Amino acid sequence: QVTLVESGGDLVQAGGSLRLSCQASGSRSRINVMGWYRQAPGNQRELVATISKGGSTNYLDSVKGRFTISRDNAKNTVYLQMNSLKPGDTAVYYCYADVIVLPRIDEYWGQGTQVTVSS
Repeated sequence: QVTLVESGGDLVQAGGSLRLSCQASGSRSRINVMGWYRQAPGNQRELVATISKGGSTNYLDSVKGRFTISRDNAKNTVYLQMNSLKPGDTAVYYCYADVIVLPRIDEYWGQGTQVTVSS
């Protein structure tokens, strides 16, 4: 079992920056991929960025060059540095982690943190 706790969401003006953090507790040594998803009102949840235990990253096209995901395996924490924020980035951001328990993959989600970008 893994528990994820996010922090860092806030109200910021367009062009500003925020850093989201997500700390995992529980079966932390078994975590494989960690990442961030977001959901805006009326929209489906979408992948923003993921990072594997080895450091391989994947980004939503619209955030490439503006957002950077990183991970501190010793602290069991994943970060999302968001620069040049746009009103379209406004959403609830959810931390994600998965654990491989063959033959299945168990998925875990945080409670979400609100990011609001004003124009």
